[in-house]
Amino acid sequence: MKSLRILRLVVCLTLALSASTAVAANKEAPMVVMHTNLGDITIEVFEDEAPKTAANFLQYVQDGFYDGTIFHRVIPGFVIQGGGFDESYQQKNTRDPITNEADNGVKNDRGTLSMARTSDPNSATSQFFVNLSDNAPLNPSRGNAGYAVFGKVTDGMDVVDQIADVQTGRAGPFRQDAPQEQVVIESAEVSGQ
Repeated sequence: MKSLRILRLVVCLTLALSASTAVAANKEAPMVVMHTNLGDITIEVFEDEAPKTAANFLQYVQDGFYDGTIFHRVIPGFVIQGGGFDESYQQKNTRDPITNEADNGVKNDRGTLSMARTSDPNSATSQFFVNLSDNAPLNPSRGNAGYAVFGKVTDGMDVVDQIADVQTGRAGPFRQDAPQEQVVIESAEVSGQ
């Protein structure tokens, strides 16, 4: 009798564990849609691979922080960067910097999003960039902290490429690489919310 109870308990625990694992495995990654004046960009956010970075980005999106910001840096074949300046080239106030999660195993390949930062690896706040090509030098390596990949473009890479093709030069505080006609993130939202 006692062994039958133990067997039932083991079966119940195994089923419960299997069910919770299945639910976790079916959890969909958050999706963000950025509506720009050149079209929409849909982004899958990597919560599992870069939890702090993903949470940081999603909070900025949910707060409406990116609404009305611009892509202020465009370097064809390299990156488009935005998320820190408004249309008047005023830098927006941000939350505290986050810890660099570049050692998460996800590479800075074409279409991925990473956090922009200063020379301090732990200085990323709101600015991000989209890789226009496979940018291996941005991955962590010996003596290089790297840049934390936290998402990828799943739809709208044609819009990203259109942004990469805009004429650039001097604008606002930037001496080069700034779009001559502003590319504006009109709004950003977590899909399904």
